[in-house]
Amino acid sequence: MKIGIIGAGHIGGNLTRRLTSLGHDVSVANSRGPETLAELAEETGATAVRAEEAPVGADLVVVTVPQKNVPNLPAGLLDGVPVVVDTGNYYPQQRDGKIEEIEAGTPESVWVSQQLGVPVLKAFNGIYFEHLLTKPKPAGDPDRWALPIAGDDTEAKAVLTRLLDELGFDAVDYGPLSESWRQQPGSPSYGARVGVAQLTELLAQASPERTADFRA
Repeated sequence: MKIGIIGAGHIGGNLTRRLTSLGHDVSVANSRGPETLAELAEETGATAVRAEEAPVGADLVVVTVPQKNVPNLPAGLLDGVPVVVDTGNYYPQQRDGKIEEIEAGTPESVWVSQQLGVPVLKAFNGIYFEHLLTKPKPAGDPDRWALPIAGDDTEAKAVLTRLLDELGFDAVDYGPLSESWRQQPGSPSYGARVGVAQLTELLAQASPERTADFRA
């Protein structure tokens, strides 16, 4: 697939490493310009581009930027992209400041979708970035981890599920984007290192109320 990655921090950088190693055509961008990504591009074979270029012709785009910076992305940037994946988390005390709509109960990725003006899937928000490199397991391995995904587009979720499988993880699809609060920071599933059955149980235990550590 042709994949765009907007954000080259811990998650974006390691997804670039994994996806290029699997043979995908990856374009990666950050807020500081492609010249700052020369080392990552040389290491991985990815193409360093401006953010406006990352979605061009892409089958899937991963948006992995701080929540507070999502509204700063260019308007219409992701129009027409078949699959858009949001990896973000709202960290009001630690990084993002107060976002009123999220504090009032709008799930994080619903808010992101509203800012971007396109449907998104939520994934990769609870995995430690190094584990993208060190913890993949083949399908059927009893120690294979599962990652939660949420979204409204069944076909897009099928594409993401196949990609997770390539990356060495199972997917647990627990429903629409409106349910994505089940994997937000502070929830039982956040950062869980478990398989499908246990992750499904943890998602079911979640509460939409944000914990004190993740409220402004």
